This record gives sequence, C-alpha cells and structure tokens, in this order.
Amino acid sequence: IILVGNNEASKIYIRNKELACNYVGIEVDKYLLDEETKEEYLIELINKLNSDNKITGIILQSPVPSQIDFNKCSGLINAKKDVDGFTKENIYNLYLGVDTILPCTVKGIIKLLEEYKIKISGANVVIVGRGNIVGHPLSLAMLNKDATVTIAHSKTNNLKDITQKADILISATGIPHLIKEDMIKENATIIDVGVAKIDGKIIGDVDFLNVSKKAKYITPNPGGVGPMTVAMIIDNLIFMYERGINNG
Repeated sequence: IILVGNNEASKIYIRNKELACNYVGIEVDKYLLDEETKEEYLIELINKLNSDNKITGIILQSPVPSQIDFNKCSGLINAKKDVDGFTKENIYNLYLGVDTILPCTVKGIIKLLEEYKIKISGANVVIVGRGNIVGHPLSLAMLNKDATVTIAHSKTNNLKDITQKADILISATGIPHLIKEDMIKENATIIDVGVAKIDGKIIGDVDFLNVSKKAKYITPNPGGVGPMTVAMIIDNLIFMYERGINNG
C-alpha cells in the first residue's frame, strides 16, 4: 500500500485494509511518502514493486497531492497486481465482459446483491453518480449481469422521475441525503455508497431513516458498502495470487 501525503481519511482506510489483511494472513508492506514526494520518485517505486515477484498486489491510495497525477501513476501498476482494478487493461476487460479484476466497491455491491439473492438480470438499475471509481465501472458490471442500466447524476433533470423506476437504486454522489423517501418505489433495493462528513459525523446519500420504511432492502452508511469494499480487496488478492500460481 502506497500513501502519499497526510490525508487523515486515507490513513483510516489504510488501517482498515491492513487489519483485514492481517486477519486472514496476508503480509502488508506500507510505503508512507511525504506530502512533497515527487512524481518521478513514486513512479520509480511503482516500477520496483511491479518487478518484485514477492508482491501480489499494489494499491496507490487516493487522493494524492497536486504534483502527482493519480490516473497516470495508478495506471502504471502492473494490471496483474492492480488490486483496485483501475488500470486501463482491467477496465477494458470489464468493458469487453471478460475475466478481469473488478474494482473493489463495484465487486462488493454485486456480492451484496448476490448474497441476498436480489435478482440483477432483467432488473432496472439506476446508478446516481458517474465517477470513475463507482459509477462508470459499476454500470459496465451491471450490464454484464444483464441488468437494464440508467446512469444519472447530481445535475440530472427530474432525477426523481428516474429513481422512482429503479428496482435497484445505487447512489454514489457524496451529497448528503440526496435520495428521499418519495424518490424510490415501494420495495426497491437501495445501495448507499456516497460519503459526506457533517459536524464530524458520516452522512450517506440516502435519508436512511425515512427511505428504509419504504425500501425492501437498504444498506446502512456507515457500515454497509465500506466493509464490503475492504473485504473485496482480500478477495481480489486471493484471485490474483491463485491466477499467478496457475500461470506459473
């Protein structure tokens, strides 16, 4: 795990990832780099880890300081070691619908739905949020599962008209309580991915208290998608390790 800078939230995320790895017996090396670290040094470190056969997976924690291009540097991670599934090769494989390393939040959402036997195939899935970490890759993953997918976002006109048609509604905007009770249909499944912090308290995209009265299934926030994302880091690492063994 590589962290550049002193982002406090990132430190918490890293700690959670490390605890999960320790729990299942995966060894973790952390590279905690200064806020002033130059991009050239980070690239050199990534190349070194790419060529180290003892390293199964690499994570570059986001965000990074302004002097570093996150997309460029994360894109240099060997696709076979790309735990987060963000390299061009893995995203392209997702686009093609072939075997790939799924982004951890996307994979966690799908695992949640499958665990509770919530049918994806044929379902109307509305994703509110168009980011590269959740919205875009999730739309591809859902299409690959034969869902009918609509992507909306915070600037969508008549958002309520769209969300009310969703069998499965997934919101990932970071706008507190964007999704209200009157925006969902009866017995819909609601996945709350967005995170905002108000007065030190984590607030999701969904007005949980009221929406939960109408939804059939709903994830808490915090405590829903977040732990699943961490769990899928482990899942991806095991998949990558086994694939490496099978490929010699």
